[in-house]
Amino acid sequence: MNNKIKQQFGFFLLFLCILITIFFLGLILYFVIVQGVGVLSYEFLTQIPKRSMTAGGVAPAIVGTFYLTLGAIIFAIPLGVACAIYLSEYNPQSVVINVIRISINNLAGVPSVVFGLFGLAVFVKYLGFGVSILSGSLTLGIMVLPGIISATQEALLAVPQSYREASLALGATLWETIRKVVLPSALPGILTGIILSIGRVAGETAPIMFTAATFYTRGYPKSIFSEVMALPYHIYALMTEGVHPEVQTKIAYGCALILLILVLSMSTLAIILRQRQRGKTYYGT
Repeated sequence: MNNKIKQQFGFFLLFLCILITIFFLGLILYFVIVQGVGVLSYEFLTQIPKRSMTAGGVAPAIVGTFYLTLGAIIFAIPLGVACAIYLSEYNPQSVVINVIRISINNLAGVPSVVFGLFGLAVFVKYLGFGVSILSGSLTLGIMVLPGIISATQEALLAVPQSYREASLALGATLWETIRKVVLPSALPGILTGIILSIGRVAGETAPIMFTAATFYTRGYPKSIFSEVMALPYHIYALMTEGVHPEVQTKIAYGCALILLILVLSMSTLAIILRQRQRGKTYYGT
């Protein structure tokens, strides 16, 4: 009886934690939606800023955020997955590799502003990319790289060893086993890490402040070497440097709502792909 009470109490605490998390999530969503929905309109989504950013829309910031997020993910996914495959499947044992593993775990806790300063020094100044989409995307990609590597490693290690042994026993090479057996089985877990990375990339301000974002521009980026407006930095600029706070505060909340919708849309797409892949993995369809 005593063990049953302890179990029920434990389940109650878990359920309470879930309710608290959902409550604060709902509160944030409610606050952003209530404050920002009144600003949204077709013109707000499709026009450029006007009258010192007190009128018009935020279309360049939306496009810039999408470009930066897409560029960072395109850079980080292949590199992160390849690194995780090497560390997990080939499993090299050396002092250098152990240092690399520890460094990857430590990099996940480095503040984003440090990555921004790194991007400024390396991509903007040393490599000469300037303040541009390319510099911002590379900086953001490096920032989320540790998370993608760690999530991919966990997903690969969760694949039963018997899958590998069966494939190797049938004559497949190690690379064929990884490509045709291990990766498809681990793909749902890998996509989970990518989903989390998308949310972080789209919402970061400090890294792009030094490497990609501009306070104001009239047009859209023409190449990967163009500087861009981005929703996170645009919100920051409106709330801290705006000279018409009574108008620009409302616009900032509208930008926050658009950013939230953009992140949720990209995450939903990734979740759909993950669920489809999970169904193929479980049912072989």
